[in-house]
Amino acid sequence: MTNNENVNGKNINLVIGGTGKTGRRVAERLVQRGVPARAVSRNSEIAFDWHKPETWGPALEGVRAAYLTYAPDLADPAAAPAIREFAARAVDAGVERLVLLSGRGEEETHPSEEAVKASGAQWTIVRCAWFMQNFSEDFLLEPVLGGELVLPAGEVPEPFVDLGDVADVVVAALLDDGHAGRTYELSGPRLLTFHDATAAITAASGREVRYVPVTAEQFAEVAGEHLPPEIVELFTDLFTRILDGRNAFLVDGVQEALGRAPRDFSDFAREAAAEGAWKQ
Repeated sequence: MTNNENVNGKNINLVIGGTGKTGRRVAERLVQRGVPARAVSRNSEIAFDWHKPETWGPALEGVRAAYLTYAPDLADPAAAPAIREFAARAVDAGVERLVLLSGRGEEETHPSEEAVKASGAQWTIVRCAWFMQNFSEDFLLEPVLGGELVLPAGEVPEPFVDLGDVADVVVAALLDDGHAGRTYELSGPRLLTFHDATAAITAASGREVRYVPVTAEQFAEVAGEHLPPEIVELFTDLFTRILDGRNAFLVDGVQEALGRAPRDFSDFAREAAAEGAWKQ
């Protein structure tokens, strides 16, 4: 994807994590609207690395608004200090707006949120939990292709949110008035268990996919056979802590930000299947 930058004045919208799930979609939408965008990552032409503050200055040159995503996860203890320092440097560089992707139901992300709020910039927080696209382009894709999701998620329902909705909210917060000082919590229009989600994928793709609930210990044992210990720990924590029912209710962030209803999981599944997401 080509950025359409304009460094004459503070016109550029910075997208950190520009090759990631949300950042890629945000950058694409900005470019489609003819808005100057700079999508950065560790491997971009203008490189950006949260662990290398010397990369921040070049990324901030000519920037008026910035979308912040933190890798590996905003709940990481290292996130808040980095976000705080970056936000201060961004404001000093003339950045007017900061939009932060945060985790829904994750208290560990609150220090990073507070750092953005205290920066002096116009701020918007976008809180999300599980993305629908985790099933089609992320760590659940391989198990879906294998026909079986073995996860320690029990029967807790989750209001899966579409990444297109997330990107639309972020772009609105970057470009439009009326979103400063708002915290948007995003969800889809209905609650689904992983049984429901795999049934929808089966119906849309014609590929039989079933969900097999297991204990956290069973999951860690199986995952440990082909994943590094730190990844196994991250996934086990993700399933057992975030999917404990804390997010098992709907919220109106998409409607509040965009004036429309969020996308349904069945629509996502049909489109993903039509695009060949689940063809081997």
